[in-house]
Amino acid sequence: MAKEVTLLFHNDDGVKEIRTGARHVGCVGARPPLDHPHVFFHLEEGGEIACPYCSTIIRHDPSMAEDACDPAGTLFEAREG
Repeated sequence: MAKEVTLLFHNDDGVKEIRTGARHVGCVGARPPLDHPHVFFHLEEGGEIACPYCSTIIRHDPSMAEDACDPAGTLFEAREG
């Protein structure tokens, strides 16, 4: 079985929609310490979901790479320390 990518997004800039090639996604709202509870979703092929906390729409775009997103700056990368 192929490894599936889960991308986690933040929306500090308040964009309406984030597009991604990943089907397993999560939303943190704004970056910590202003984040909301971290929620995770499975997107159907070409589907979309609205985060129940911040209303950001996350849309699956099958033309994008699995680890890509648009806008690119919305990818959340937790840092240790």
